[in-house]
Amino acid sequence: MENLRKTYGKSDAVSEVSFDVQQGETFVLLGPNGAGKSTTIEILEGLRVRTSGDVRVLGHDPQQLSRDFKSRIGIVQQSAGDLGRLSVRDIVTHFASLYPNPRSIDEVIAAVGLEGKASEPVKKLSGGQAHRVDVALGLIGNPEVLFLDEPTTGFDPEVRRAFWEVIRGLQNEGMTIMLTTHYLDEAEELGHRGGVIVDGKLVALGNIEELGGKESRTPVVTWTENGEEQNHKTTSPAWFIGELSQRLQAEPQNLQIRVPSLETVYLELVNQHRGANHAD
Repeated sequence: MENLRKTYGKSDAVSEVSFDVQQGETFVLLGPNGAGKSTTIEILEGLRVRTSGDVRVLGHDPQQLSRDFKSRIGIVQQSAGDLGRLSVRDIVTHFASLYPNPRSIDEVIAAVGLEGKASEPVKKLSGGQAHRVDVALGLIGNPEVLFLDEPTTGFDPEVRRAFWEVIRGLQNEGMTIMLTTHYLDEAEELGHRGGVIVDGKLVALGNIEELGGKESRTPVVTWTENGEEQNHKTTSPAWFIGELSQRLQAEPQNLQIRVPSLETVYLELVNQHRGANHAD
């Protein structure tokens, strides 16, 4: 994808966004509400028309919505759809009939942990279980690329972790996955590479554990001196602590070494670029 832009009136929802997703990797798009994540992923899915830019998914322009393209992608959106009175098995079987090379119905139902609910009407399932049906429908066509737009929003922790196991199984099969999420632990658990989008602009791109660059991941040594908390960024914390101990002629009080988490890096990126945009 090169220089993707989506404009509404005089405002850019997405501006000059460029990135590639490699076959077999899970790419995570992060950003605050309204940043342009869903707009970007919906353009990639072929559900929204872009203003400009070059976009290719599996060699296709998704805007053309060819039958071949639609049969090779799977989509799981933010909320469970209204599937009426049909049972889990019935609705999965129906969707399987729409694809040229579907996965095994039993295999897909098992993959989302609904074997014991296969004969239940979807309307009687819990919210988390119903959303697993959405995941099953995204998988049944045996897609080469799976789009997951905030798939675990509203899940309790146990259900969310069970969903992660489903995704890990797909990763082991070599499936390419495009994921948006507000959960930074989910990004760390599932993502290979990712990007951060703020106010429609891509402000960071790279491996999940390296997002933000080396400077943002530099360890921070904190300690208490003269009753006040002190801190110092350093790439050699052991050396610095030795020098600090010599200066103080004692072991520093309340000594800690903190490596910035993805959450810390993400929040710094968002605040930094929001401030820059508002200043322009």
